[in-house]
Amino acid sequence: MARPSEYSAEFRSDAIALWRASAGGRTFRDVAADLNVNPETLRTWVRDADGSAAAAGASQATGAELARLWAENARLARAEKEWQLEREILRRAAAYFAREMK
Repeated sequence: MARPSEYSAEFRSDAIALWRASAGGRTFRDVAADLNVNPETLRTWVRDADGSAAAAGASQATGAELARLWAENARLARAEKEWQLEREILRRAAAYFAREMK
């Protein structure tokens, strides 16, 4: 189990915002030195923040696609039941007319 972080969530979000604000000319090392954190720690925080934002967008898109597929599946199931009923009616009609022809 991972140990609890010594940095608060607010500190992390402020550090990420600071790096993004100065991303044009400053490196992770420069910003991390100002904040007195390890550069790899700051890089991990930024990567995790970017990943969670992308995952949230992907999750919404996946949810919408899943809802569309469920609706399509329900529509196809209803159509299949209708086709089965039509086939049964046609089968019975063919049997009726076959008896009439004899």
